[in-house]
Amino acid sequence: MDMIGKVRRMKLRDQLSDGEICRRTGLARNTIKKWLKAPGDITPKYERKKAQGKLTPFEPVLDQALRTDAHRAKHARRSGKALFAQIQAQGYRGGYSAVTDFIRAWREERVKDPTKAFVPLSFELGEAFQFDWSEEGLLVGGVFYKSIRPAKSH
Repeated sequence: MDMIGKVRRMKLRDQLSDGEICRRTGLARNTIKKWLKAPGDITPKYERKKAQGKLTPFEPVLDQALRTDAHRAKHARRSGKALFAQIQAQGYRGGYSAVTDFIRAWREERVKDPTKAFVPLSFELGEAFQFDWSEEGLLVGGVFYKSIRPAKSH
């Protein structure tokens, strides 16, 4: 916004031509004309095309692997190093940090999903009773017996 103000000041107060403003600021003549025609409260937006990185062709593979691992127990999930080795075997030549950045962004996106929210239960005294079952095995006289009993009560 500072540069737009300087350009407008040069044009309106100092009465400089567009060419002179271009020479002093180093901006293109088209940019100067566009800024002078724009309303006063407009901030310029610079749009750059996002370059395709080395990881881009492998993002669907990582996405599928992370979706599969999301349904597994935490200890059975693949680590970032394992996923990195998997896509390296498929031809990935980029760095490990790009893979971990993708995994971190993917997990943060999943955390924002409200369908997986945890809602704690709360009951008045005597309103509910909860208990867990425990399955134990007994060996009596060479015969194995299964025993199911309450493990703990709340």
